[in-house]
Order: sequence, then structure tokens, then C-alpha cells
Amino acid sequence: MSNAPVRVRFAPSPTGMFHVGGARSALCNWAVARQSGGRFVLRIEDTDAARNKPEWTEGIISALAAIGIHGEDAAFEGPYFQSHNADRHREAAQQLFAAGRAYYCDCTREQLKERTGSEHLGYDGFCRDRGLAFEEGRALRFRTPDEGETVVVDLVRGEPAFPNSAIEDFVIARGDGSPVFLTANVVDDLDEGITQVIRGEEHLSNTPKQQLLWEALGAKAPVWAHLPVIVNEKRQMLSKRRDKVALEDYLAEGFLPEAMVNYLMLLGWGPGDDREIRPYEELEQLFRIEDVNTAPAFFDVKKLTAFNGEYIRALSPEQFAAACAPWLVAPYAPWRPEAFDKDVFEAAASLAQTRLALLSEITSYVDFLFLDEPVEDEASWNKAMKAGAGDILSDARAELADVAEWKADDLKAVLLAVGEKHGLKLGKAQAPIRVAVTGRTIGLPLFESMELLGRDRVLARLEAASKKLVAQA
Repeated sequence: MSNAPVRVRFAPSPTGMFHVGGARSALCNWAVARQSGGRFVLRIEDTDAARNKPEWTEGIISALAAIGIHGEDAAFEGPYFQSHNADRHREAAQQLFAAGRAYYCDCTREQLKERTGSEHLGYDGFCRDRGLAFEEGRALRFRTPDEGETVVVDLVRGEPAFPNSAIEDFVIARGDGSPVFLTANVVDDLDEGITQVIRGEEHLSNTPKQQLLWEALGAKAPVWAHLPVIVNEKRQMLSKRRDKVALEDYLAEGFLPEAMVNYLMLLGWGPGDDREIRPYEELEQLFRIEDVNTAPAFFDVKKLTAFNGEYIRALSPEQFAAACAPWLVAPYAPWRPEAFDKDVFEAAASLAQTRLALLSEITSYVDFLFLDEPVEDEASWNKAMKAGAGDILSDARAELADVAEWKADDLKAVLLAVGEKHGLKLGKAQAPIRVAVTGRTIGLPLFESMELLGRDRVLARLEAASKKLVAQA
């Protein structure tokens, strides 16, 4: 390997949301750049004018920033835009033609099929020696060597060899003279001094063609590293048409960026021990591209969610409250804005923090505190309001009305006594109370919830539930 400074690149196309596979690739490139004192180049490959949108470019930059990759770091360079280098792409294509490494071709797909008898066979080299000049509609094809093989030095996969005879004379410029993506990609990497190309396995099939272009342009190809493909639970490659793949969607659901980063770094690689929950800074120092696996990496949402829960529990109370803030206002919060009480929320937050797996769950945990009436959850009501529930509600309301101090321990003692009166353990006795007060069978600790809600509101909800039971009888 060269002693030149390490320069890696991340080159997404602004044609949609930011794919978690792209985020994984970006993080691996970022780790290599930072641990080597090199540079991470962000290049926006925006030559597909029909599909590119400015908001997608902004989305890429903001998504990268969310996972810690941003221009305020000395390792970051860019963004560069592929469309700004169009003249160089054309110049390189013509350089290859002038050197005899490319030729013009006017064959149509129908003519090729007629000659080969198949729709699936590659180009047969018909125009190689016809000496055609540029003319509108004629594609420019690269003249692939007839013999030998192209060996790709891949830090993940060793040195796979591709017989040149199996590589067709591929198109490097279209009939209108505009270079194709493959050409633009190589020229940009060359001009930007990229020394290592770290990307997904799906690009491996293009690599021998790109390496041939590098060599034909008189440059040494970069060292390659192809990360394993990411698959779903059915071991199918993650697809935006079938799977949830947008990083933005996960963040909007309440996954912490730190948890996403930790999990994504472990897709296809591990630090070599049993400890998985680690801050990025530690993962960065441990990461070695040579230790990445070749087997497909399973994107396990359940495991990611477990990671997220660990990160939520590790937040300070102040950090947790701040992280929950987006889910405490419209459109997520179902209560009136003026009904929200910051002090009450902060008291409830300490109870909720150990229970959440996603930040977005906070809304359903605390909504009963700020709604005029608890939510109506039919399944919870039917589960808790069995025979005898009305007597428990009535007795509980009568006893709670006279409790001296409205504190969790005292409230627990009252309901324990009510349960004993009806021959029930506390867990059974408190079920209808919980649903009457909070609307759900699952939530924050009941007695602390009742303390936060206050005597008057608890008693009113118990009475309302009793009346509802009578009406249903």
C-alpha cells in the first residue's frame, strides 16, 4: 500500500431518503479516515437530473450530521457535486478514444440479438475494428483486453480475479457524448485523489471495469473494500420497496442516533469480544476494515431496538427529557398544549426512562397526565373490567377520598387493603384502577402515577369508570 495520506469517499445519489446501508458505508469510511488522520470526501453524484432533488441533497447532509459526520470535523471534505465535473468526464472519455482504448459503436440491441441469438449475451465486439468516428447516436465503448485477468485487491475479500474474456466491451459514453456513471465515478475518484474505495458488496461486479478504466487513464487504482450486503429477516437484500430502510424514518420513530451508529458499525464487523454496546469513539479506534466479514449482515430491528433501550437508560434525566421533547408536542401529543405541565412531565420522565425502547413511546406513557380524560383503549378496558371490578372501583374511591397524605406509599397501602377485602392480591386489585386512571393496562408505576395525577382527578376518573360499568351492565 502507498504511504500517501488516506482519502476515502462517500458518494450517494440524491434520489431518495438516506438508506441505512449507505449510513453503514459512510460510518466505515469515516472510521478509516479519522483513525488514519486522512480525509473523508463527500461527493454528491447528482448527474441523474430527472430524479435528483435539492431536498434529497439536504437530507443526505443532515442525516450524515445526525450520525456524527459533518463539516465541522477536520476529516470532512466537501460536498463536491459530480455534475460540476462533467467537462472532465467528457475529456477523459475522449482521452481513452484517442489512445485507442475505446471505440465508437452504432449497434442496436436488436442487431446484437440477431447476431448472437440471445437477449442476454453481452456485447460481441462487432464495431471494434470498424474505425467509426463520433456521430450522434454512437456509443463509446471501452476496449477490454482479450486475454489475462483483472485482479482486484480487496481488503475484505482478498484478491478476486476476473477473466478479461468475461468482461464485455462496456459503454463509457452515451450516444449524445455524455459519459455514463461508471466513467464519471472513476474520473471523480481519480481527480479527488481517492486511495481507498469502501462501499457495499453490490458494487463488486463493477470493480474490474472501474479498475481497467483507472489503468487505461494512466493511474493506479485505489484499494477496494466491499462491505457485506445487508439483508432482512428473510435473508433478502434490504429494499426500499419492501423494507423500512430510511435512516430518517428510524430517527423519527425515536431511535437515538448514538444507538443507530453503534448498531450499524456492527453490521458485518465486531470488535472481537462479547461487548456490543460501545460509544462510537471506541468503535472507531477498534475498527479494522480487514476484519469485516464477507457473509451477509442481518438487519435485526429487534436487536436495534434493544440497543436503543440501553442508550435511553444511559441518558441523564436532563438528556432524556430533552430527547423526548419532539414527541410532547403536535402532531404527536394528543393533549391541548396548555394542559402540558413541565414539572409533572419531568417527574414522570424518571419513571418512564427505564421502560422505553423508543423515544416515541413516551407519548402513550404520559398522555393520561395531560388529557382531560384518559384514552379509551377497548382491549385494556375489556381485560381489566371483569366481574367485581365495579365493587373494587367504588371501594377504592371511598377509601382514597379519605387518605390523609396523597403519596404513592399511602395510596399503595389503601389499594392493598381494598384487594384483601375482596380476596385479591394487589396485582389483580389494581388492574381496574389502572385502566380507570390511565386508560391502559400497561404504563408507569400506578401509585406514582396517581400521586402525579392528583386526588381530585383520580377520584373523578374512578367515578367515571364506575358509571361506565353500570351503563354497560
